[in-house]
Amino acid sequence: LVRPMLCVLPEVEQPDRKIPFRERILWTVIVLFIFLVCCQIPLYGVQTTKSSDPFYWVRVLLASNRGTLMELGISPIVTSGLVMQLLAGSNIIEVNQGLKEDRALFQGAQKLFGIVITLGEAVAYVFS
Repeated sequence: LVRPMLCVLPEVEQPDRKIPFRERILWTVIVLFIFLVCCQIPLYGVQTTKSSDPFYWVRVLLASNRGTLMELGISPIVTSGLVMQLLAGSNIIEVNQGLKEDRALFQGAQKLFGIVITLGEAVAYVFS
């Protein structure tokens, strides 16, 4: 089920050299800046209200902002990783982390499950 989708899923390759600490910090700052900018861009058609947010503390934990591009925050990534680790830990799915192919399939399944969770949460937010 996952193997045919692996070719279209995004992947970050291992670097062929040791990345210096300053370069790592630079890229971390760039990505953090992009995340913070996306936290300020409002979604089209969403009306902002001054009412209290019932999900305030959940938003703090999941790094999300109400009514912005980061509405879902990191919850799809965290949820997919957590569920897949629980499935592997309870032997519902068999994964040998020692095999490179199994690891690649497991990571691909996590990404695919994360996309499915993102779509599901987005639909739930639209209809709520």
